[in-house]
Amino acid sequence: MAKKIEELEAEIARLQEENERLDMENVRLLGRNLLMSEQLCAWYELKQRVNWLKAEMERGRRMKMQADLVDDAELLAMLENRLEQEPQLVTSEFGTPQLAELMGVSQARLMRLFRNSTIFKSPDEYLENIRLMRALQLLREHPEYGIAAVSAEAGYNSVRTLQRRMVEVIGMTPVEFRIMTEK
Repeated sequence: MAKKIEELEAEIARLQEENERLDMENVRLLGRNLLMSEQLCAWYELKQRVNWLKAEMERGRRMKMQADLVDDAELLAMLENRLEQEPQLVTSEFGTPQLAELMGVSQARLMRLFRNSTIFKSPDEYLENIRLMRALQLLREHPEYGIAAVSAEAGYNSVRTLQRRMVEVIGMTPVEFRIMTEK
């Protein structure tokens, strides 16, 4: 009987060790499952963000397509109104890509609009005209401004660019124009 008790005690010890090993394995598996669950949640959130971005891109594409359908005259009126309201937009870096983005149309659509519906050959030529008109207005209305300040506020990179453009278009320098308008 003592032998039987010893065998049972040995079996109990072995089973306790096996139980501890299984507990450790269970803890390891729970940790792995928790990590996988966190990764799955992160993947799901990422998938939701990607789907949202796809939807936003599609919405933007549809808006551009709809804007491309706007009547040319209406689009030109919107463009002129916007730039009249916000002349500070027309900086030296403001060109066709920025103008297309501002109006919500493709660059190709904007180029077609100018080619078919305006006296200007391109959006850049139109923007250059706006800069020149702004410079002439500033020279007339603000005699206290220096030529460099007028050049910068009208959206030119340098005084020399403004001078060259004015000589090309009206045949006089900013100083000559200012003198002529003061009389």
